[in-house]
Amino acid sequence: MTKIVNVRFHDAGKSYKFSCEGFKLKIGDAVMVETSLGLDLAHVVEDPYELDTASVGEEIVPILRIATDKEVERYSVKKEKEREAYEKCQMFIEKRKLNMNLVDAVFAFDGKKIVFFFTSDNRVDFRELVKDLAAAFKARIELRQIGSRDQAKLVGGIGVCGRELCCCTFLEHFAPVSLRMARDQGLSLNPTKLNGACGRLMCCLQFEKEAYEDAHKRLPRNGKKIRTPHGTGIVSDVNLLLEKVTVKFENEEGAEIEVFDWAQLEPLNSHEGQGKQGEKPEFTCNHGDCENCKSRCANFEDEPEE
Repeated sequence: MTKIVNVRFHDAGKSYKFSCEGFKLKIGDAVMVETSLGLDLAHVVEDPYELDTASVGEEIVPILRIATDKEVERYSVKKEKEREAYEKCQMFIEKRKLNMNLVDAVFAFDGKKIVFFFTSDNRVDFRELVKDLAAAFKARIELRQIGSRDQAKLVGGIGVCGRELCCCTFLEHFAPVSLRMARDQGLSLNPTKLNGACGRLMCCLQFEKEAYEDAHKRLPRNGKKIRTPHGTGIVSDVNLLLEKVTVKFENEEGAEIEVFDWAQLEPLNSHEGQGKQGEKPEFTCNHGDCENCKSRCANFEDEPEE
């Protein structure tokens, strides 16, 4: 088992895992870690816990040490410089009339490099902007264009479910999401309900994709004829989550609606197994005139397929 702790470099946004063997840490502690920008300070956001060593992976790096008072003070100065850098960069963007949306400015802990994150619908020629920033801060400048999902991951926020955004908590990468997933799940194709904080389709549509695909393969579709213990009817509605099938029976007096569990209907066709995708195969009696199935067979007279 490996002792793991989650830390953040900003007040909001994604938390990162680091191993912390030999350290007694609690929420709010400042620690020093190695990042792509070099040495940096982060704060513990969750009490340490243990993970199986095999599931940790090589990407988990250890915490170097607990931050000193001098490093914490230096971190406060760094955050203030980042706010100033953000405002100054925003001023240069407006001056140059560049079509870009500045998201964040991040100083390396040693102050020798600044990374500016931005979003834009098009490619941006920011060569003159880099010269302005280099002259203003006397440091290495990097402008990094990110997508709207990366922006939400970096900034953080609360989803429509009331919980912290998935991309800020546990998502390691963004899987493709399509409107077909929403259709398969029977959701309203309303952008205001399907889009997340980033303005794109919500990542959680991907989470139940396999479950819905499996349900669509096994359960019948609306409008199909199906045999039930009460005779043959037409499927009028299917609840994919509860696996309940609503069947309409038409008779001389009108129409009747009845709801069946899919498990209740499935054994009726166990003699022949599954037929076409989403359909029940024809029922065949293998018992002749035995008393146990005579009444049931009367309800399952052969009918032509649609």
